[in-house]
Amino acid sequence: MAFIDRELLPGVHHIEDCLGVCFTLIEGAERALLVDAGYGVENVAAFVRTLTDRPVTLWLTHGHHDHAPGAMWFDAVRMHPDERAVYARYTGEARRRGVLETARAKGVAVNGAMYLSARMPEPECAAGGTIDLGGLTAEIIPCPGHTPGSVVVRVPERSLLLTGDDWNPTTWLFFPEALPLRAYRKNVRALLELPFDSVICPHRAALFGRGTFEAFANGLTDEAVAAARPVDTGRAMGIHTVEAALPEDQVIVFDAEKAQEEIHA
Repeated sequence: MAFIDRELLPGVHHIEDCLGVCFTLIEGAERALLVDAGYGVENVAAFVRTLTDRPVTLWLTHGHHDHAPGAMWFDAVRMHPDERAVYARYTGEARRRGVLETARAKGVAVNGAMYLSARMPEPECAAGGTIDLGGLTAEIIPCPGHTPGSVVVRVPERSLLLTGDDWNPTTWLFFPEALPLRAYRKNVRALLELPFDSVICPHRAALFGRGTFEAFANGLTDEAVAAARPVDTGRAMGIHTVEAALPEDQVIVFDAEKAQEEIHA
């Protein structure tokens, strides 16, 4: 298996899969929480078992095809109820075929027949809550934005926030299911009221300081949004995408038309 494990904090393993996306294992004294599961082209559950012998609960921050299909290796998965439709769409056959194309382009060998036929577990839905792992706790906090049912996870004993795709140094907010920019900004800025010192996101294999996230949230001003420039990221979906430059070389790519509709609503 080509997973790469990085223990960024005690009991916090940030795992990178063979297609380059990351997910996070939080291990307490009694149980463990896996936050997201990647593309799933390799056996995620088997690799997690090399890191912990505790019972593992899988929570998805959202249902996109680069974070959710790895749930096929587990008997159960949890997510926010508003994410059910996204999960169903992005783990379906069409999206899985797209993942196989990505794997082939990167020279990654995959059992395509198995990957396409594997059963996805029916999600257990909860709006949030706190999970006691034994010496560590995980707070599941709804934060609609990247998708309607996106959540973030806070680990108070490690002063840590896991943002899912609600924040990466390059954040994408242009998918059809994403919230409009200003609604997203309100929800992300509300996270600054939480106590945390470090941040983990799924598209970087690194531990960030709170200041980087603050620079992003506070830098997402009306002026920065107005200065956004066209970028081709959403062309395949027929979406008018623009990119706003933010402090510390961060960017956000969003749907310009949806942002304008929000202003005039």
